[in-house]
This record gives sequence, structure tokens and C-alpha cells, in this order.
Amino acid sequence: MAYSSRHGKRPQEYASKSSHSHVIKDKSVQEFLGRCNLPKSSEGVLVDDRQLCRLGSVENPIQYFIAIDGGYTEVAVRTEFPSATVCFFQIGALIFALSDLERLDAQPFIDPDDMTQLKKIQRLEFTMPVRNVTLRTEGTITNSVRRAIFDFFRNSMEDGSLIDTLCWLVFEEFGKGVSQWTLSSCPECGGRQIALRRREMSKEHTFKCDQCGGQILLTDVFRLHEAIDDEIGAGGVLGYVTTTIEHMVMVHLIRLILKTKPALMREILFVKDGPLAFFGQTANMHKPMRALVQYLFAHQNLYLAGLEKSGPFVEHADEIGHKLDNGAALILDNDYIYSYVVPGKADPANPYGRTTYYGNKVIFKTLAGSMYVASLPTVEVMAKPSAADLRNLDVVLTNIEKLKCDMYDNALFPIALANKLVSLANHPSSRILQKFAKAGIGG
Repeated sequence: MAYSSRHGKRPQEYASKSSHSHVIKDKSVQEFLGRCNLPKSSEGVLVDDRQLCRLGSVENPIQYFIAIDGGYTEVAVRTEFPSATVCFFQIGALIFALSDLERLDAQPFIDPDDMTQLKKIQRLEFTMPVRNVTLRTEGTITNSVRRAIFDFFRNSMEDGSLIDTLCWLVFEEFGKGVSQWTLSSCPECGGRQIALRRREMSKEHTFKCDQCGGQILLTDVFRLHEAIDDEIGAGGVLGYVTTTIEHMVMVHLIRLILKTKPALMREILFVKDGPLAFFGQTANMHKPMRALVQYLFAHQNLYLAGLEKSGPFVEHADEIGHKLDNGAALILDNDYIYSYVVPGKADPANPYGRTTYYGNKVIFKTLAGSMYVASLPTVEVMAKPSAADLRNLDVVLTNIEKLKCDMYDNALFPIALANKLVSLANHPSSRILQKFAKAGIGG
């Protein structure tokens, strides 16, 4: 790494313009490159008819849509050394009726009053320290992040709190329930395999570590403390936090529906931005989510799709779009994913996403020719899912067709609108939030 000019008195060190010759001549580098493979181009992709299903006529039970999306922006509250940053999150659940969308579609001009019917969004705001900022009650960045997330989950909303929903999910209180959750590491002492027993949880949703007696917060089940460095900061967990809160908002709404009017589960399509998966330190949360999916399919119903806007699967879908007929859906199995999308070798005993996903992926080409990558929930891990394994596939695809949006390439209306309502732009949002954060911390 080159030296930088911090005070302007000496020049900045620039990288060498000839050192690449040593890399090119190195035998081990040449040998390594010779052993590498590139992904197959679209011309080399073979689509098996057994993986294809086609959109047909289906009775549509969906009357309402709930789209969940989130955004965050990191801002510097001090730019001089040592620099300090915080992060602002905004998560939203957009709720609208199919009838509202169809009425707008039939009108030659959109009345602003009608458009407001599609902007009924519930927003949640959350702030978290990232680098060189700690809460006054906590001694480290790790504990400050833990406390910030825990306090956010405990904040009461009109219809309860996310901490109650997290307890409901982790201990599977929607069904027969489980008595304990095994935490991989204690955030206080680092002890391994800590048993969090439901009966020992305090009214404040905390536990005592059975090895050191330290306090464990219920939100520590996300294991974010394992990926935070007190010197480097918490920048590496921001994406995990966003995805986790998006999921928890969705679970909160499901819990509320089951509590008030369970029959609505047969009329609502949940649309989540991104795949149906938990990544990184939060990956273990896919297990109770899979249990919730199993429960809902057994006792009610579940219409849910995770839509991806970017990434290797979206790029692959664009590449093979010309190979699919309009109205066709390609169900991605283990062999296909590892042959054409993800580097590696397919192993039937280790299906793609078995430790992160609670669903399977589908590439769908609408009747209008738009391409979508969706993941649908499944009751178990599958290496070779069929159309029958992806329950409500026809209904979900029918409604994806209805929700197409021409604002952006291969966009869906609720996701595009939800993103507009919760995303935080670099300008001017970032500048405004920066001034707000500086004033707040300075006070």
C-alpha cells in the first residue's frame, strides 16, 4: 500500500508502472491462470425441458400486495482523524390492493389522489454506530451496535414490537414451539455453544451466559457481534442488518395477520426485495424461517416471492432470455446452478443455499418478454425441485406478470415504488443526514 500525503508538505507515493512484468513472468501465476475456468457463455447453456414450466390460466386469489424493501446510508460525523461514521436505515412495508392497481391501469391519466392509495407505506427508521462512535452507556463499538439493534427491536409500534416477533420466530411459538436456541458464541466471553432457554429469558428479553454470567440480548441470535471489529468498525454488517430487518418486518406482519385475521394469508402476496435467504453471520435464521414456511403451508397458505434486481443470477437470466419462450419459467436445480451460474461442482448432498436459503430460485420470462429472478419458499432443502415443490408457483408468476413496471429494466411496481419511498440518496439525503448527525452528537 502506498503512502498518502496527509499534510500536503510531501508528495503522495504512486504505484510502480513497471512492476507488473514480475507478475507476468512468475511461473506460479502462469500455472494458476492455466488451471482456471470461466463461466459458460449463453450459447453453451442447455435448457432441459424438464426444468421448464409455462404460465397458464389460473384463478387468482390474491387481493392485496405487501412489498418490503430497505435502504441505508453511511455518513461521516467527523472527517478529520480519527474519522467517525454512523449509519441511517429506513425499512418500509408498502401495502396496496390489487383493485387499486387495476383501476389505475384502466385510466388514461393518473390522478395524484389515486396514486396516494399506492403509497400507503409503514416506515421504520434506525440509526447505528459504524466507526469510532460509541453509545455513552457502552464501552465498545461492538456493544454499542448490539445495544442499538436491541433497543430498536424493543421500541413499541402500534401493533407490537419486533422483539416480540423475534421471540415468536426463534422459539417457533407459531407452532408447538422449541425450548431453546443455541448461540454459537457469547458476545461477552466468547464461549461456544451457549444455550438460550426460553423459560430463562427475562421480561426484558435478555439471558445470562451459563459460562461467564454476562448479559446476552435476544437480538444476539443474529451473531452480528462476531463480524464487528472494535478497531475497523461495523461497516461489514450493514447489508446483513438491512436484510435481517426486512425479513423481521415481513414476519411481524405475518404474525399480526395470524393473530387478527388468519384468512387474509390466502389473499396476500408478499414481495421481498432480494432472495429468500439470510447471509453471513445471520445465516442460521433461515432455520426458523423454514419452520414458519412449513407451518403456514400446513395450516394456512403463503404467497411469497423474493425478487432479485442484481447479481449473477440476474446477469445470467439476461444472457439466456432469448432461449426461453414468453410465459416460461425455468426452475433452477443444483446441477444447473453449478454448471452455468456459480463456480463449483454440484453435490446432491449439499444443495445450493442449504445453509442460507429457505426457498428455491426460478427464472421467469413474462408474456411481455421481461426477465425476473424470483425465489419461492419451499418446505425443505431441495437439490432438484420441481414445479410441484414450489407451491403456488402459478399464482405467484401470474401476479408478477400483473406487477410489471416499465420505469426500469425488468422492474416490478411494488419494489420500484417501495425503493423510491425508503431509499436514501447520496445527494441531498446524505448531506442533510450528515449535518443532522453532527449536530445531534455534538449536542
